[in-house]
Amino acid sequence: MTTQLSVTTGQHSDKGHKPVNQDFHGLIIPDNRQLRSKGIAMAIADGISSSNVSQIASESAVAGFLSDYYSTPDSWSAKQSAQRVLRATNAWLHAQTRQSRYRYDQDRGYVCTLSVLILKSATAHIFHVGDARIYRLQGKGLEQLTTDHRVWLSRDDSCLNRAMGLNSQLDIDYLTVPVWPGDTFVLATDGVYEHLPESSMAGIIRESGDDLDTAARQLIATALANGSEDNLSAQIVRVDSIPANKSNEEVTRDAHQLPLAPELVPGQPLDGYRTLRQIHSSSRSHVYLAVDQASNRQVALKVPAMEMQQDPRALDHFAIEQWVAQRINSPHVVRPFAPERQRSCLYLATEYVQGISLKQWLLDNPNPDLETVRQLVEQIARGLRAFHRLEMVHQDLKPENILIDSQGTAVLIDFGATRIAGLQELREHDEPTWPRGAALYSAPETFLGEPAGWQADQFSLGVITYQLLTGQLPYGTRVPGLRNRSQLRKLSYHPARLYRDDLPGWVDEALARAVHPEPHKRYPALSEFMFNLRQPSHHWHQQHPRPLIERHPLGFWQGLSALLLLALLLSFAYRP
Repeated sequence: MTTQLSVTTGQHSDKGHKPVNQDFHGLIIPDNRQLRSKGIAMAIADGISSSNVSQIASESAVAGFLSDYYSTPDSWSAKQSAQRVLRATNAWLHAQTRQSRYRYDQDRGYVCTLSVLILKSATAHIFHVGDARIYRLQGKGLEQLTTDHRVWLSRDDSCLNRAMGLNSQLDIDYLTVPVWPGDTFVLATDGVYEHLPESSMAGIIRESGDDLDTAARQLIATALANGSEDNLSAQIVRVDSIPANKSNEEVTRDAHQLPLAPELVPGQPLDGYRTLRQIHSSSRSHVYLAVDQASNRQVALKVPAMEMQQDPRALDHFAIEQWVAQRINSPHVVRPFAPERQRSCLYLATEYVQGISLKQWLLDNPNPDLETVRQLVEQIARGLRAFHRLEMVHQDLKPENILIDSQGTAVLIDFGATRIAGLQELREHDEPTWPRGAALYSAPETFLGEPAGWQADQFSLGVITYQLLTGQLPYGTRVPGLRNRSQLRKLSYHPARLYRDDLPGWVDEALARAVHPEPHKRYPALSEFMFNLRQPSHHWHQQHPRPLIERHPLGFWQGLSALLLLALLLSFAYRP
């Protein structure tokens, strides 16, 4: 079996008996790098017959998708990439209709169906809106993988209830199916499938053997002969091979091909760098301060510890760290230095951040004020959001992996544990999950074998915020001992005000939500957590309304004066 995905394809389109072909289809098989990171994409669209411009919609939907999909970050999953592009395309088509003379008649606007098939590694990703269909060849027949978004008004009259450009919001069907060599997929518009039984379509494809272009033409010719009066389009793709090793081998290749860097000593040169001194050492890696001899700039050189030579997984994580660093651009995430420079051995060069770790900062500042903590946490959150925008989860957020420079800027480091959605799709489906970060800062769900979403980073940030304010941990040391959901439900949050009574109650509420044991009960966005660190939530106001004197001071004093007057009058009335 080869180490890459390969396919045989065939496609054809015909206007049939209509003057204009409002169908459009396309296919891209990229080069080796994007073949692994993005896969093979094909799309088919069908314009609506009531519109004179729907052929423009069909072409724009297909061509725009195939172009923009391959421009999305490699770190994004196929689902994230495709849905972002499809929603942007839908918004553009809808805007074209709203700006045209058809703004009050959508049936004549820029509207089309769209069905997309992406083959990535050993999985087929299907995105669908409208009534073009995607089938998989099964035995002597076809298995329909999509659902027609069509409403029948009568026996002979129907209309689309979902299509590209029809509404400002787009509801996309999404499906994944495993792929094996020999699997065959068929994309077809209604001009084909409404005039051909599925068994006949399957028979034509099987009889054509390897000539799938001929099979596509034969499907259309047979549908025309059977009385089709619509535009007709068909695409066929057969999977010839899938990657033998479903992993991110291109990302980690250097980790296994380059020799490990030696332990460096002051003055030792390495690929144009001159070592100054060691600044950190652990069983996983050694970090050195060095100077780039070409620019005279200080850099940090991180090299794997020699013990890692016998641990291929640890070396993979080291290689992923460089891949991540090259793709994130944020003042709160350490930047790689000269990432394109040829290396003679395995190491990572980054800009040198002159400062101290947050762990040391905590020791130096045991009782920071609330505003100082807010400013630090907001910077850390901005760094995390740079990861999350690229569909990455840091997974190892802890005080040791946050540097505070001389200007008070927080910078995230150490990305070896990062979970990358786009690369995760290339791994074995049964790959085990476990906490990759420090146990005391890892989210509870990771100890139960559940994959870490971005909410896991929120939990870690919440723990750090809690620790900055109190010097304690919100659940003590109980989280690393979790082994089942029953134990998780018994976790009890220790209110931060037990350790620091000057904290507002609504800040404690914000912390409790950020570190909730259940991911879905945490904040839906980091920005909301940041907001609630500065002002109470709407829920807090409902549960803890302000005193009347604060809400309505004038009314309070008027009411109080009236009561005093009444009391005075009553005292005179009952006076002997």
